[in-house]
Amino acid sequence: MSIPILLPKIGFSMNEGTLVEWLVTDGAVVKQGDPIYALESEKAINDIEAPASGLLKIQASAGESYEVGTVLGEIV
Repeated sequence: MSIPILLPKIGFSMNEGTLVEWLVTDGAVVKQGDPIYALESEKAINDIEAPASGLLKIQASAGESYEVGTVLGEIV
């Protein structure tokens, strides 16, 4: 079963954010709570944690802006 990695809504008025960089490489094993990517919103850059433990499969490119709720990758 795979767990989607979604772009979260950090602020009340946030509609999109920029995936600054992946902090873990594609195919790496991550633990729930590990920081896996940096997200830039209107006011700050935040490290976003893995929602589950498993193998990371990246689907979105760093340096791009995405809407809240976009699937950025998955953990299998």
